[in-house]
Amino acid sequence: MGSMWWGEEAAKGAKIAVWWDMKECPIPEGYDAGRIRPSLEAAFKERGYSGPVSSITAYGDQTQTPVHILHGLLSTGVSVAHTSSESTNYILYRDIVEWRGQNPPPATMMIISNQVGGDLSWDLARLQQRSQYNLFLAYSKAPCVLSVLSTSSRWLWEKLLGDNNNNNNNRIETRSVQYKLSAMILCCKSCNFDCQSPEKFRKHLSSYKHARQESVYPTYKEVNRVTETWGRNYAAAPEYATAKILVWWNMFDCPIPEGYDARRVRPSLEEAFKKLGYSGPVSITAYGDLNHTPEHLLRGLSSTGVSLAHTILDVTYKRMYSDLLDGQKSNPTPTNIMVISDTDTHQAFSTPLVRLVQKQKHNFFLAYSSRPYKMFVLLPSAEWLWHSLLEVSEKRKQVLQKCSSESDRGGESSAMLYCKVCCGGQGPDYKNLDNLRTHLSSEEHAQEEYSITASVQLKMKNMNLSLLAQYDREHRQQWRQARKHSGRVFFFLIIIYVDLELENLNPADVVALDVELKNLQPCGEIVT
Repeated sequence: MGSMWWGEEAAKGAKIAVWWDMKECPIPEGYDAGRIRPSLEAAFKERGYSGPVSSITAYGDQTQTPVHILHGLLSTGVSVAHTSSESTNYILYRDIVEWRGQNPPPATMMIISNQVGGDLSWDLARLQQRSQYNLFLAYSKAPCVLSVLSTSSRWLWEKLLGDNNNNNNNRIETRSVQYKLSAMILCCKSCNFDCQSPEKFRKHLSSYKHARQESVYPTYKEVNRVTETWGRNYAAAPEYATAKILVWWNMFDCPIPEGYDARRVRPSLEEAFKKLGYSGPVSITAYGDLNHTPEHLLRGLSSTGVSLAHTILDVTYKRMYSDLLDGQKSNPTPTNIMVISDTDTHQAFSTPLVRLVQKQKHNFFLAYSSRPYKMFVLLPSAEWLWHSLLEVSEKRKQVLQKCSSESDRGGESSAMLYCKVCCGGQGPDYKNLDNLRTHLSSEEHAQEEYSITASVQLKMKNMNLSLLAQYDREHRQQWRQARKHSGRVFFFLIIIYVDLELENLNPADVVALDVELKNLQPCGEIVT
């Protein structure tokens, strides 16, 4: 089950809509189709959701669905949509996007499909970052990779349905509400045909007109990613315009360019925010190997109120995300969050970040060293190339530096200085650069860095060994069988040759051949 998100309480009494892929999550053999809706409603009730289930739509190739199943679904208020197998994802997702446009949050969406972790997840995760709905998922098999979607609950499909033979199951409480059959339909998405009679519906699906329509006018197969056309930089929404801006900067990925004045980093960021209408206070924390960062850069940054956190490459993303979580918890929403890093190269950082933005009411900015080859699943309100973000015109330079010097940041004293290697990243503020430098040159710190590096290397080694062991479990038996088979074929051919040529061999040659066959025998079995 997912963790609580900011709008979950409001969603508990709001409407619930369900989209169900019948091919990926079929009705189990012998299961009463009339129990689908009450099973879902009982599961929602167990989680504390009392809102009305406004719609359940089942998608799939209904030419394969028995009429009694259609009757069972329709009788309990489940609409049924016919789609060709290859177009189900496209149509299901198109209907989800249309529903979202007509039903603003708070509301709950439930998707029953194995494809949510694949074709649907990228675009849906981006939609969820812009308009946050409560989300339930069900699937017939658990995804093998961590989904970018943030959910309140997840179920395995068969466990969600319960035991069909247990008629006294207390979880299933069929409501006394009379479903409005006028609102429940059987729909052919290929022909835009709908009715309420399963017999009439099946007759349509077996008609020449339907076959011609599906053949001549095939529906789209690929999911339409509606967020691909969304702009990159948006003007500040009123609720975020004056909110605090928390900046987390990875200097390994986005270093200060050679010859660049470090004192211009903060005013450059502030100017970029100002152009979009953001005027809230800005907090910046820079992460990097401070032992190998020139001192004039460190003093330039700290003099403008940029906090400095020493870290090493192995734990940079981990420390950044931990501090980001602490920062967003200690700052009331709405808050603006900016990450300066090539987040797409590190899934262990980017995936939790996407899930966080879906759950919490935060606005998100992004900067990176080079344009990614594909769009992020993370949906920022603004994004920049790092070098272009730093390019403040000479006309604005003096003004920005003046504003920076006249602020109440108080120079280096307002900047926090941390070692994120020692004490599990929870070390003290060292007050000034000299104290931090002293700590970073100590034997204690060197030992801590060594132990972290050694631990990471050991984890990588164990992970590689685990992958090798998994490969062995999955392929060794197949390899042995294939080798055994090839050995049998090889010796069978030898014996055929021997049978054909035996009469031409003298006794000495027969003895020599027998010795050779015995030497080769471990590679396979001799077939006689």
